[in-house]
Amino acid sequence: MDENKPLKVRLTFSVILVGVSLLFAAVVTDHWAVLSPKVEEYNATCEAAHFGLWRLCTKRIFMREQGPKEKGCGPISLPGEHNCSYFKHFTPGQSSEIFEVTTQKEYSISAAAIAIFSVGFAIIGTICVLLSFRKKMDYLLKPASMFYTFAGLCIIISVEVMRQSVKRMIDSKETVWIEYSYSWSFACACASFVLLFICGIALLLIALPRFPQNPWETCMDAEPEH
Repeated sequence: MDENKPLKVRLTFSVILVGVSLLFAAVVTDHWAVLSPKVEEYNATCEAAHFGLWRLCTKRIFMREQGPKEKGCGPISLPGEHNCSYFKHFTPGQSSEIFEVTTQKEYSISAAAIAIFSVGFAIIGTICVLLSFRKKMDYLLKPASMFYTFAGLCIIISVEVMRQSVKRMIDSKETVWIEYSYSWSFACACASFVLLFICGIALLLIALPRFPQNPWETCMDAEPEH
């Protein structure tokens, strides 16, 4: 038996917890993408937006003269009047007409649903790892590793769905947005995929029984015949 196995499991689980934290941060925050309309005149206000899986936030920003390469409104970090609303398809009483017109509702619902699956897999995997710390329950490490791997795959699929949503929104002739960028929530989702997927596979390799290094080890470990 590998004497270093408990230490390896704890180190891998520590990295996985970082990935789970990044996953939760990505799901609950509203900075997946930042949208900017074309600025026609300066020394006036323009409206930029950023959104996540659940909400769209707009900000009225006072714009001064920009450089020759800068055409959009922003950056979003500038001070201004801030307003957030949940997407209409999640809360019928709220209004988010800008997002409803300029992107596909199906994309938003799909990205949010897949992200929820990712969170569910991560929670179940964490419960399995915590239970495996008890005596004679390390067999739970194998399903835990698979749950973490599935969580990573789900969040990267959600990232791709969101990316396609933003791309189609910008390409649409009905939209006022001409520029976009992905923000820190999007980066958290990508980082969580890397950590959960790689550490999920690593946890599976740790949980597998050690292969015999010499041919006679299998014979020595075998039970004697009666």
